[in-house]
Amino acid sequence: MSAHPHIVVVMADQFRASALGLLGEDPVVTPHLDRLAREGRLVRHAVSCYPVCSPHRAMFLTGMRPADNGVILNLNSETAMDGVRLHDDLPTWASILRSNGYRTGYIGKWHLEQPTPDDEVYGEGPRPDGKVWDAWSPPARRFGFDFWYSYGAADRHLAPHYWRGDADRHERTDVEQWSAEHEIDVAIDFMRTARAGDAPFALMVSLNPPHQPFDQVPDEYRARYADRDPARLLTRPNVPHDAAPGSDAAASVDEATRIVADYFAAVSGVDTQIGRLVAALEELRADADPSTPAPVLLFTADHGMQLGSHGLLYKNVGYEESMRIPLIVHAPGSLPEGECEELIDSLGFAPTLLGLAGLAQAIPATMTGRDSSAVLRGDAPEAPDPETLYYRYPSRSDNTSARGIRTRRDKLLVTWDPSTGLRLEYFDLIDDPYELRSLPDAFGAAHLAGRLLAALRDTDDDFAGLAELRAAFSPTV
Repeated sequence: MSAHPHIVVVMADQFRASALGLLGEDPVVTPHLDRLAREGRLVRHAVSCYPVCSPHRAMFLTGMRPADNGVILNLNSETAMDGVRLHDDLPTWASILRSNGYRTGYIGKWHLEQPTPDDEVYGEGPRPDGKVWDAWSPPARRFGFDFWYSYGAADRHLAPHYWRGDADRHERTDVEQWSAEHEIDVAIDFMRTARAGDAPFALMVSLNPPHQPFDQVPDEYRARYADRDPARLLTRPNVPHDAAPGSDAAASVDEATRIVADYFAAVSGVDTQIGRLVAALEELRADADPSTPAPVLLFTADHGMQLGSHGLLYKNVGYEESMRIPLIVHAPGSLPEGECEELIDSLGFAPTLLGLAGLAQAIPATMTGRDSSAVLRGDAPEAPDPETLYYRYPSRSDNTSARGIRTRRDKLLVTWDPSTGLRLEYFDLIDDPYELRSLPDAFGAAHLAGRLLAALRDTDDDFAGLAELRAAFSPTV
């Protein structure tokens, strides 16, 4: 009998925080997640520090900043040419759990391996943008996960493929089933098999939906939104429905109107699959020794989605629709119920998971985020004034870069464009939660600039706009 709990982590790609039905922000139905949120800990300030797939995932696993773990951009055949990759042999929460007796497993989207020329042949192949995104991961680069049923980054939700265990690059498994449903099938089978042993297990299930292509979702979920006026599904007041015709903002809102019903359908579909997973965990719990710790189920996302807000469609920006992610931590009897105001960011997940496993003493110095497990348990107060940083690095297609700082109360975003210079945005998140009024001259902006400059200095950040940021607030800071 183990003193450590089983751990199941579910990450749904591009699932924004406002899409939890319980919050009443988006008009979407998520009864199973709502139940988990009511019975567990709903973290209201869960934040993606770099709201795009690969950088967040690398931070999530390693607890290390992008410049330190190597993943400063999304991984694809273009960024491979620039040497962007997750560094070898980094400690992760999975590798540390495994070294402490856990059986570890990974199912679904990985997107932490750079494609090779062979991946163009054996994976998804090139996309319309000419890049290859999908990649097979060598067993030596699975960062602590033993059981493996995964792929790199592929977008055929209704006909996915996977590499199983030690299968070679050319030995993929193709499936004719919605990926989220299939991956939960595999997860349930893993849990039922793993519970036969004495060792605890730690399983991560990485679901691609509600990521695009949005129309690749089963009709049973699409039917739930078929009679809804798509424009009325975009309820956030920062969606510029009156944007000037022909503008980029108008084009984004038009596209958001076209896809929103399918996006919400995928959210509801993911919710249904979570319900199946929870039922299997409850079955496992019912069969376990009563003294065994309750399994810990953590539901989150890698980033959100703008979906028309601020006249933008996708992510990789510092607005709340992209940065704010859902976080539900459920462990009946082990964690108290209720909302939690702790700020948990991309860097905090790895140490917090180790803390929830009862292995806080094993957290390595490389993990720079906060361990919030004691707060989640109710054994420690929430941090009084926490902060998290926002990152965006320049790429071949976009030479701008950005840094930012977010607290519970406010946010400063700093964007550097080599052609036009520095852009500052400051938002009071209490009075202006939809970020409709930027107030870069406010006292709060100068206060956050001082904190941001200190954080960049302490982490030896090479942000290109650092000198201009310092000059903009001198002699204030």
